Amino acid sequence: MANGPTDMMETAGGPPSTPAPDVPVGGLPRAKLGRVTAYIENNLHRELRLAELGVVARMSPYHFARLFKTATGVSPHRFVVHRRIDAAAAMLTGSTSSIGSIGRAVGFRTPSQFATTFRRMTGLTPTAYRAGRALGDSRADMVATAETRRSA
Repeated sequence: MANGPTDMMETAGGPPSTPAPDVPVGGLPRAKLGRVTAYIENNLHRELRLAELGVVARMSPYHFARLFKTATGVSPHRFVVHRRIDAAAAMLTGSTSSIGSIGRAVGFRTPSQFATTFRRMTGLTPTAYRAGRALGDSRADMVATAETRRSA
């Protein structure tokens, strides 16, 4: 799991910091990849369907999904989920909003779905993540603490 919102792009094999407008990245032109990732960032709060992302890229959904995975190393769905978790982690750190409202703000339907996905991807519940960040713990310390609690 990436540590911050911008780290996800690097972890997922996203576009470099200065992409050329139409140089293909694994068959998907960088301009299209940039347009789709910007669309995802701006619409995390909503349900994003493959067909919708295909329209943004001006491709059939399945062709888009194949080229997107080649370019980023992850499927469009997994990319969206990672971006949601990264956005939620930033909100948990910098906000006092409830866990449920943060989950809804980044596109999860229920607090339970959010908490389950967050824990699966980070190893911590949203509450434990927030508490660890509030105390200034590093990510490694928080994961070690969570693993110790689980094994006890």
